[in-house]
Amino acid sequence: MIEAAIEGPGATKTERRSLVRAAGLTKVFQPNKNELGVTAVRDVTLTCRENEVFGLLGPNGAGKTTTLRMLSTVLPPTQGTANVAGFSVIRNPEEVRARIGFLSGNTALYPRLTVRETLDFFGSLHGLSGIALEERIDTVLDALDMHDYADRRLEHLSTGMTQKANIGRTLLHDPPVLILDEPTSGLDVLGAGAMIDFIEAMKHGGKCVIFSTHILTEAERLCDEIGILNAGRLHAVGTLEQLRERTGEAYLDAVFRALCREASIEDAARL
Repeated sequence: MIEAAIEGPGATKTERRSLVRAAGLTKVFQPNKNELGVTAVRDVTLTCRENEVFGLLGPNGAGKTTTLRMLSTVLPPTQGTANVAGFSVIRNPEEVRARIGFLSGNTALYPRLTVRETLDFFGSLHGLSGIALEERIDTVLDALDMHDYADRRLEHLSTGMTQKANIGRTLLHDPPVLILDEPTSGLDVLGAGAMIDFIEAMKHGGKCVIFSTHILTEAERLCDEIGILNAGRLHAVGTLEQLRERTGEAYLDAVFRALCREASIEDAARL
């Protein structure tokens, strides 16, 4: 298993380094200067630490993908700040990219490349070369049990195997932070289960993982903290137990619905 242990999994929250910090993160999409624009994310503040998984939950259009894209420097924030592994997404985007692995369910790879060629290509983008790159590729292939498929083109692999190659691409430079946008999207039960096992292993290996999902059982199993996004606002953040106490509900699906209703009432009151 690929590990980057910094603190042991038993470290308390106060002992763990905060690797992702966002404060007042806001994104307004404004097609042209004559329009008011659409606020997709408004004033989001969150923290994720090493050895921790932070889950973003919310209905479609809540702002989950936009938030993760700002944290990964794909989109610049309109307002607010965010630091990843000690670097600003605004002032130091290249440093941030060097320290994150970004994966989404629809991340496209080059189908005519083999798994090994894919890893070699993305490794070179991160400045790896020569023996160091070859060793990292072998380490990733070992961790993902993909040596038998290493020299096959992606276009000839199953969806699950292609996603494994995508995971390998995400991990090749051994980043301390993983940002995952619906990583089990499109996977069958076995593929999704393998992805969940992978995220859990990364957490225990010292990584900081922040991810979005529509599948509440994933969040229930994986997340140390959960944030509920609704209409671009981070309405509630806490452990599952804290959110249960807040809503009086036992199951995460009921907790989720209760908090979304609560958020919608608050948003209506602001109008």
